[in-house]
Amino acid sequence: MSDDIAGRTRARGPHNVDRRQSSAMAELRRVEPRVEIDLHKLHRENLSMSVQLEDFARHLEQSPDFKVLRRLQPRDVFSHRSCEQPQTGIVLDTETTGLDLDKAEVIELAMLKFEYSPDGEILRVIDRFSELRQPANPIPLEISNLTGITDEMVAGRSIDPAVVEAFVADASIVIAHNARFDRPIAQRAWPVFKNFDWACSLDEIPWRESGYEGAKLAYLLMGAGLFAEAHRAIGDCQALLHILSLPFGAEGKPALSALLAHARQATIRIFAVNSPYDRKDLLKARGYRWSNGTNGLRRCWWRDVSERDLEAELAFLSASVFLRPVDLPTQRITARERYSTSAPS
Repeated sequence: MSDDIAGRTRARGPHNVDRRQSSAMAELRRVEPRVEIDLHKLHRENLSMSVQLEDFARHLEQSPDFKVLRRLQPRDVFSHRSCEQPQTGIVLDTETTGLDLDKAEVIELAMLKFEYSPDGEILRVIDRFSELRQPANPIPLEISNLTGITDEMVAGRSIDPAVVEAFVADASIVIAHNARFDRPIAQRAWPVFKNFDWACSLDEIPWRESGYEGAKLAYLLMGAGLFAEAHRAIGDCQALLHILSLPFGAEGKPALSALLAHARQATIRIFAVNSPYDRKDLLKARGYRWSNGTNGLRRCWWRDVSERDLEAELAFLSASVFLRPVDLPTQRITARERYSTSAPS
């Protein structure tokens, strides 16, 4: 290339770049309105698609060959009923580093505070709590895969006991969908929970007797034609509160009503102390649980029965387990003690 040609090329270069940039900017300005229009159009198309999908779902529901599950849409208002003296409840769930109560640590605590009527109708959610907590040891990989909670997410995080105490202060009852696990582990981390009545929606409602395939939260949601993202504490709280709001049993009262009725009943805990070893399978099949004697508790098989069933259960133990008359220790259990670390539950 000659110097003359090169000089002319260099002289034109910046002007050409400016013209190209100006042309590109003008093109962008011309495109922007079309992008906005396309977004509005896309929104309308999505709404139209949602309507079409709902219509399609309704058609499927009319066939006995299909069952439709809809995603649970959490809500805060369950009833507009006026209630002069509403009570306050807490739905609680934890995510932990494992299932061994002696070793597991809480990595997430979630609670929904809600109001309910004396007859068990859920009225509204009035507050929510959801916090992560760093455990002493790394979160196992299988727990991270299950919950989506990683060491990076919980690094440096803690849950202030004073904040937890303030949140639950006015509650009449704490409900968990496996209180045998959630109460001991929550109570160990935040001792304030020992001061409350507890109820277990997993064990204290006869779900199977009412047509549900199982008592796990996923089964209950399926029975209600719903599904939800599982294994995060706040999502499980929202799912459980919805299930407790649904009609239950022949009378059609809310499931919460049935749970409260059971929780208010005292039970009698029978301790089958010194039961013969070769009767352990019989005891287990009858619903007895083993206490290993930790925390100052009796080392024996035990079971809770209603007060009306106490005499019959003691007669069974004498006739079928000990094979002789026995005088076994018992303990009256209320919702305040039930599922606590102070009792072998």
